[in-house]
Amino acid sequence: MGRKAVLLIIWIGFVAYTIWLAPLDQPDTWSLGGKLLTLHWGKLNAIIPAIFCLMGIWPMIYACLMFADGKMQNFRAWPYFIGSNFTGVICLLPYLIFRQSHQQFFGKKDKLLEILARRSTGVSLVIGTICILAYATIAGNWQDYVQQFQTQPFVHLISIDFCLMCLIFPITSLFDDDMARRGLKDPRIFWSVALLPLFGPLLYLCLRPPLPQTDAKELFA
Repeated sequence: MGRKAVLLIIWIGFVAYTIWLAPLDQPDTWSLGGKLLTLHWGKLNAIIPAIFCLMGIWPMIYACLMFADGKMQNFRAWPYFIGSNFTGVICLLPYLIFRQSHQQFFGKKDKLLEILARRSTGVSLVIGTICILAYATIAGNWQDYVQQFQTQPFVHLISIDFCLMCLIFPITSLFDDDMARRGLKDPRIFWSVALLPLFGPLLYLCLRPPLPQTDAKELFA
């Protein structure tokens, strides 16, 4: 089965599961969401805000690959990036499904691409992730989290969404194409990143070589 078929099945399954759970119909959903958005985390189990914050880290990881990739696509990457910050894989997966594989970059690297390509951006994301996980480990209550996962649809869905963000990273050819553009052909690099959820992609952003720039005229010459 092709990668895009797998991604489509995941997308359809998660959308159907989300509709079936109908989290917006639950009385506690808006209250919990409001506390997370307004940073009123004092009375929340620390693990819940931590997952919420990690769901902001993941779109940034994908953005560091998507925005360069989007230069070679027939549609923009930024609407999917913005949507993924609110709905996770529900908005991210359509980009990954409909994009075409391109293993060379051509065109002008603008300021945004320069920022996303910097190793310091990857390092900042690693530091932020470590702080978030430390907060969850020190202040969180795992027994209470398991109970909320089983009884609170919102907590249940964002937890599954986080796991899907980890799962689809090596499935999509977005990662393969980014490696190819940077001259990385060693399959050990791919598997080292793929088999280390969250921190594999983060370390890749810190260590990957710069993105070569190819003029479009040279590409089609």
